[in-house]
Amino acid sequence: MTLLKELPLTALQFYATAPYECSYLPNRLARSQVATPSHLIHADIYGELLNAGFRRSGLYTYRPYCDQCKACIATRILVNQFSPTRSQRRAQKKHAGLEAHVLNLGYKDEHYQLYQQYQNERHAGGEMDRDDQDQYMQFLLQSRVNSRIVEYRDGPHDPHPGRLRMVSMIDILEQGISSVYTFFDTTVDNTSYGSYSILWQIAQCVELNLPYLYLGYYIKDSQKMSYKLKYQPMEGLIDDHWQLMPSS
Repeated sequence: MTLLKELPLTALQFYATAPYECSYLPNRLARSQVATPSHLIHADIYGELLNAGFRRSGLYTYRPYCDQCKACIATRILVNQFSPTRSQRRAQKKHAGLEAHVLNLGYKDEHYQLYQQYQNERHAGGEMDRDDQDQYMQFLLQSRVNSRIVEYRDGPHDPHPGRLRMVSMIDILEQGISSVYTFFDTTVDNTSYGSYSILWQIAQCVELNLPYLYLGYYIKDSQKMSYKLKYQPMEGLIDDHWQLMPSS
């Protein structure tokens, strides 16, 4: 594992934020370590930071830096060894009619409306359900790396051909794809859109000959973040070393 002190990041500075309320575990305070200045974090450097457990939110590059808590574990799927489970194969079959379109970063009101609907349904009462257009664009449409929007629409044989069902933001890096964020239509019952987007990204990694799909942080005691262990084999960054994680 490459440690931060060994990286060619001499021009960057790292600072710790003040404590803030944890978004994932109740009654806990969180802190982040932030890499600055953002204009120096191009694709090569961001790839090294990603391997050191950092993520990005727009132009903000950070990793958990909490006092006496190591619940957040950076994860990546070994795509060449991945074999879907029975439920994942069902999700793939259920949404096989979706048409994926890869786009350059850019604002579409249709995407923003779906984002608002998703946040209001899935994250009501949190900060993100109040994101206005500018906050949405800062979060998902600002990047200094090779980023793409993937939109998924109903296919010609679906009841509503062309209807937008899901949007994913991804970064394409030298060592893999980093899944930044996905939101989807929550008005349809019994869907597996989130699973399907991960399976699609795994297939893209294989097609592009990239070894890893980075899925962000796994948190065992958070229902929103614990699902990631379902995608095996998966490595987690534990004590500064990438190592295989158990399936449960």
